[in-house]
Amino acid sequence: MKILLATDAWTPQVNGVVRTLTEVIRELGAMGHRVNAVHPGLFRSIPCPFYPEIRLALGVRRRIGNIIEAFVPDAIHIATEGPIGLAARRWCLAHGHGFTTAFHTRFPEYLADRRLAPPWLTYALLRRFHAPATAIMVPSASMRHELAARGFARLSAWGRGVDPVLFNPELRGNPLGLPRPIFLSVGRVAPEKNLPAFLSLDLPGSKVVAGGGPSLPALQRQFPQAHFLGRRSNGELAALYASADVFVFPSRTDTFGLVLLEALASGLPVAAYPVPGPLDVVADSGAGVLDENLRRAALAALTIPWERCRAHALNFTWRASAAQFLQNLSSCREVPAGYHRSASPA
Repeated sequence: MKILLATDAWTPQVNGVVRTLTEVIRELGAMGHRVNAVHPGLFRSIPCPFYPEIRLALGVRRRIGNIIEAFVPDAIHIATEGPIGLAARRWCLAHGHGFTTAFHTRFPEYLADRRLAPPWLTYALLRRFHAPATAIMVPSASMRHELAARGFARLSAWGRGVDPVLFNPELRGNPLGLPRPIFLSVGRVAPEKNLPAFLSLDLPGSKVVAGGGPSLPALQRQFPQAHFLGRRSNGELAALYASADVFVFPSRTDTFGLVLLEALASGLPVAAYPVPGPLDVVADSGAGVLDENLRRAALAALTIPWERCRAHALNFTWRASAAQFLQNLSSCREVPAGYHRSASPA
């Protein structure tokens, strides 16, 4: 198949959306499919005001039609709800082409945390954006149930995977020379990640945070005893995962949490809240502890053997993720039955 992927999230961004898209594109190529990614790097762009790592493309509407028509795709997937996603959606509706979308990020909660918009308003806008899609791909059963309760329709599963060669227990050591046990958190250092819930815990050993983001300077001042490593490459992260003792995931708003799989593949047990993401990845596998008392979860996870974590992570593959993605794609021939094209080309 020839697949056009419209996305506002792309390299050099480092997040779960970009990781998912690049890994699935790689698998699709290995399966013989051709993917053309329309991303911010193809346009002039400006930084998103509340998320500067994301670039907002300019002038997309004037060029998107030429790009799509030159590629002649068999399927169109709109990954994000930004300027590129909006332009691709408008073109598809105007030309009667079906398309799929995905729900990657809980922007309603993120905007509410920053007091920029109430969740009910943002969810209403997202429902309108996704309504004409032939399928809305979601990463977990928990998110599927939640979005269905919020009025989203045609929800389809699109799972995630992990690279078991890169993230491997054989890398275990102690490259930082820190007292054990080492409690590690990896991800964007931002308000929605709820890092103070981890950093304020009374735990033995060392607390380590890997990642960059807008909250980093304030958290460094507030928690001087923690070790903040900033952004690290995949190879450095792999060694950190394998060398830590517990992976602490304090976020309550992630739709999945790829870092959970990376930690588990590295033999690192998870401590997290019982919320979407951890509930779907860890579940009742015994590879982690989910508890509203995060300190209790972190201490209990110390007793989990690395072999159990690794074995559970190996159930999640990028090849299976790519196969699910293919199953969800539409033929690009028409909009969903019952959705009037003239209702929302904007």
